[in-house]
Amino acid sequence: MDEDTFNDLLKLIENDIQKQDTKFRNAISAKDRLSVTLRYLATGESYKSLSFSFRMGQSTIAGIIPEVCIAIYNNLKNQYLKMPTTTQEWLKIANEFEERWNLPHVLGALDGKHVVIKAPANEGSSYFNYKHTHSIVLLALVDANYSFLYVDVGRNGKISDGGVYKNSSLAAAIETNKLNFPEERPLPAGTKPVPYVIVADAAFPLSRHILKPFPFRNMTWQQRIFNYRLSRARRVVENAFGILTNRFRVLLNIISLDPSPQMVMMLRNRTLIGDSHLSTP
Repeated sequence: MDEDTFNDLLKLIENDIQKQDTKFRNAISAKDRLSVTLRYLATGESYKSLSFSFRMGQSTIAGIIPEVCIAIYNNLKNQYLKMPTTTQEWLKIANEFEERWNLPHVLGALDGKHVVIKAPANEGSSYFNYKHTHSIVLLALVDANYSFLYVDVGRNGKISDGGVYKNSSLAAAIETNKLNFPEERPLPAGTKPVPYVIVADAAFPLSRHILKPFPFRNMTWQQRIFNYRLSRARRVVENAFGILTNRFRVLLNIISLDPSPQMVMMLRNRTLIGDSHLSTP
């Protein structure tokens, strides 16, 4: 995060995180509170290491981080983690997918990521996933430029990506036609109208607006080409997760408190706006 972005963020949340001085001690400044939080999110450093770097007690840091995360989330959520609400906004995304990834009628790429956590007391088995770790699932919808449009965070890691999607507000909104998706139109060089879709992997259910690859057994060469093209467009969500964890390495650690993955993604969307040249992992 550059200095201008940091100062803009500080100005936005300063009133929510600044504390008053007392007769016995001066309060930790809002700037230092934001600095230690961003260092934790960016590096995943331990409280002990941060304590030495910032000359703060570990218990003090443990109180500051969730408080600042909440302030960031509350102030940025409506601007930097926002679903399209109009047909024109969806069409803009579809045009960008076609231009960048050569696949028409795509409104987003959908996938899930496991965020490893310290197992909650007496509930460890609910969060135990197929990778033999305890986790929560981060379900995300991403546009053609790696920005997050929608997230669902907190379902226990035992649930599959498809199961998380099935119980999400995104699935409910798609099923009830509340997202103002564009009307069906013919594909380029086609005549039959077809729906606009979200691309996903085999873990998700096939539906009118969810497109997944053909099963790998006994595929024709046309189906192989289709799978390749779909995979190429869908890979943006995997790349977005890679960029996210590279910038906010706390997500690579075992998390024992809630750093608000939604908030981390908004910070990423905020810094991404200024990136004219973005490389993917």
